[in-house]
Amino acid sequence: MAFELPALPYAHDALAALGMSKETLEYHHDLHHKAYVDNGNKLIAGTEWEGKSVEEIVKGTYCAGAVAQSGIFNNASQHWNHAQFWEMMGPGEDKKMPGELEKALVESFGSVAKFKEDFAAAGAGQFGSGWAWLVKDTDGALKITKTENGVNPLCFGQTALLGCDVWEHSYYIDFRNKRPVYLTNFLDKLVNWENVASRL
Repeated sequence: MAFELPALPYAHDALAALGMSKETLEYHHDLHHKAYVDNGNKLIAGTEWEGKSVEEIVKGTYCAGAVAQSGIFNNASQHWNHAQFWEMMGPGEDKKMPGELEKALVESFGSVAKFKEDFAAAGAGQFGSGWAWLVKDTDGALKITKTENGVNPLCFGQTALLGCDVWEHSYYIDFRNKRPVYLTNFLDKLVNWENVASRL
């Protein structure tokens, strides 16, 4: 099936007061994400992957241990990553964490504060472009991971609960080169914890 650019689940300026500007979302969603969709569609046309779901393509084209992934993988995975990312954020000042999720984070990391600290450290410590993730691993345990470029939890049989894009295009307009500040702001102001909890 052809890749389609999903509409943002909120207006382009809906996150501006929380630290992600209208300009960032116009560039990030309308240009960067659209490019992954357009390039991905061109690359899968006439191949065995045409007609497959994005998840099938990501899992089927990921090459463990490869220094560089294929163009099909890169565009499919980044399309999937971004489609999740928009849903994992939301407008509104009061973002109460559902009790079930809070309990799971405390059991796994000791406290919500420690989870945020470890997640931010993973994102800040990812060299170059990539993502920081909270995942449910194959054994059911919650873990924090980081991945390079477009690699994501689907590649490892994990369930993505929360992902943060640490490519520069995600934060440079609003935070310049201050990736750690962007990550803290993401966790404290932007995350839609209801969406995260729904993935448990």
